[in-house]
Amino acid sequence: MKGQTSERILKPKLQRRLRKNPTEAEHRLWQCLRQRQFGDFKFRRQHPFENYVIDFVCLEAKLAVEVDGGQHAEQQQEDALRTRALTDAGFKVLRFWNNEVMQDIEAVE
Repeated sequence: MKGQTSERILKPKLQRRLRKNPTEAEHRLWQCLRQRQFGDFKFRRQHPFENYVIDFVCLEAKLAVEVDGGQHAEQQQEDALRTRALTDAGFKVLRFWNNEVMQDIEAVE
């Protein structure tokens, strides 16, 4: 998918920096999704797509999972644009708040 990704994401290796510094909620969810633990689906984390970096994505199922922290309350328009770009590309987008992941991981899974 490199051809679909913006140079704004690729040049500074943004996805790599995000992968190395996950939030606590992202780390916790990744422990559930990695190594095909969830329905034998392969998930990637911090995957670049167009002008965005998707928190978690299963390309075979066209499923994008976003884990949002408190800053997302102020950036609802940007999140709506991201969601629209992903849905226009055929992805189903699931969004969870950090506290949902941390307090009730079973409900998120």
